[in-house]
Amino acid sequence: MSEEKECCCHKTKERSEKEYKDLIHRLNRIEGQVRGIKGMVENDAYCTDILTQVAAVSAALNSFNKVLLANHIKTCVTQDILAGKEETVDELVTTLQKLMK
Repeated sequence: MSEEKECCCHKTKERSEKEYKDLIHRLNRIEGQVRGIKGMVENDAYCTDILTQVAAVSAALNSFNKVLLANHIKTCVTQDILAGKEETVDELVTTLQKLMK
């Protein structure tokens, strides 16, 4: 199972192969969409068409955040709470506040 490790002053997380592959796959698709938008700008595509693609990238990033957040709560947050590290809840609240701006 995934475990959180601390290295120097930065936290890291070992992800399962399935979680890792899913996140990387999503990021690769998003990266491709962004490259596509760049190409549209370079080729003088119509503004509305570009805006539609930007909205798709925003939706994909939001979906990525939801998956990553769910994984974080199911693993890191749960493990820390069970270990008595209640400060993790404060960290989660701060993270959620940043995501909801």
